[in-house]
Amino acid sequence: MADKARQKALAEVQRAQAKIERAEGQLDSAREDRRGSFKRARSAGLSLGEIAKAANLHRSRVDQILRDK
Repeated sequence: MADKARQKALAEVQRAQAKIERAEGQLDSAREDRRGSFKRARSAGLSLGEIAKAANLHRSRVDQILRDK
């Protein structure tokens, strides 16, 4: 009986870890998309402040993202 509980717990841990790994991959992709959109906005002539306002971020954070930090 305890063996089944252990196996069930291990399977639950593995499912949770796989879920986190999928979410991290999606987050990385979203961050790359955001950085690309900020770069395109800068190329189109938008200021850091304009981008920051549109993204609801501080302009120093926009600068950090553009510098990939």
